Amino acid sequence: MYEASDKMVTLMRDNYHLLQTLESFGIHLGFGDKTVKEMCEENNVDTYTFLAVVNYTINGHTDFNDDAQLDVRTLLHYLEASHTYFLDYQLPTIRKKLGDCLDSDNALGQLIMKFFDDYAREIQRHMQYEEKTLFPYVEALLNGEAKKNYNVDTFSKHHESTDRVLIELKLMVIKYLPSDGKTNNKLMAALYDIYNNEEWLRNHANVEDHIFTPAIRRLENQLKQDKVTRNISTMVNKSGNDNNDMLSDREREVIVSLVQGMANKEIADHLCISVNTVITHRRNIARKLQIHSPAGLTVYAIVNGLVDISSVKL
Repeated sequence: MYEASDKMVTLMRDNYHLLQTLESFGIHLGFGDKTVKEMCEENNVDTYTFLAVVNYTINGHTDFNDDAQLDVRTLLHYLEASHTYFLDYQLPTIRKKLGDCLDSDNALGQLIMKFFDDYAREIQRHMQYEEKTLFPYVEALLNGEAKKNYNVDTFSKHHESTDRVLIELKLMVIKYLPSDGKTNNKLMAALYDIYNNEEWLRNHANVEDHIFTPAIRRLENQLKQDKVTRNISTMVNKSGNDNNDMLSDREREVIVSLVQGMANKEIADHLCISVNTVITHRRNIARKLQIHSPAGLTVYAIVNGLVDISSVKL
C-alpha cells in the first residue's frame, strides 16, 4: 500500500501502467523527488482519493463502502479526464495502427476494421451516457440538489460490460497474422495496444463500480438525511412548539432512552429509578409536549439536539 509520504517517482517506477492515471488526475511528469502528498497538493488533487484509486488499481483494495474521506469532486474530474483521453486519443491511435497494417481491399481486413468501429461506437455510447446523465447528476448532488427520477442504482443497472466486441476483435486479429514480417510486426504492435486498452478499460470500470458508485451513494444518503433534518426543523418551527425549556434534565434523559428503543424497565435500570417514576416522567413529557408516540418523540429529540440524526434509523 502506497502512502502520502512515498515519493511519486517510486510509485511510477514500480507501476509504469499508472502513468495515464497520473495524467487523468492532472498531475504531470517532472516531479523530481517530491512526495505523493506534495504533488497532489501542488495540483489541487485530494491526496487520500488519489491514493485510494492507485492502491485499488495495484492491490485491489475495495473497502470503500463506508469511506467518507473520499472526495467525490476529485473522482469526478478524474473520470471525466479519463474519458477524454480514451475517446480523443486512445481509440483513434489504435484505429490508425490497425489501418496501417490491414489491407483495405481485403474482405477480412475490412471485417476487422468494422469490428473495431463497432467497438468504438459502443464505448462512445457508454461514456457519453455517463457524461450526459451520471456526471451532471453528481454535480447536482455536490450542489445540494437531487433528481427525483434518477439515482446511482439506476446507473449501476445500466453499467454493462463493454468487452464482448473487443474479445471478438482480438480473436479476429490473432487469426489474421500475415506472412509478411514487416506487416506482422505492425499487427502485433496494434494487438498489444488492444490488450493494454482492455486492461485500462477494466480498471476504469472497476474504479467506477467500487469507488465512485459507493461515494455517490453516500452523497445521496447524506442529502436525504439533510433533507429530513430540514423538514423536521421546519415542521417544528411552524408548530410553534418550543417546550424544551419546560422539561427537566431527567425528562430529557427519559426521552433519549425512549428514542434508543428502551422499555420502561430498561430505562428504570439505566437511570437508577423505579418503573413507576419512569411512567410518571413519560406522562409529564406527553402533557408538556403534547406528543404521545415514540415517532413524535424521536422527531422532537432530533430537532432539539437530544440525539444525533445519524444514530436514528429513519
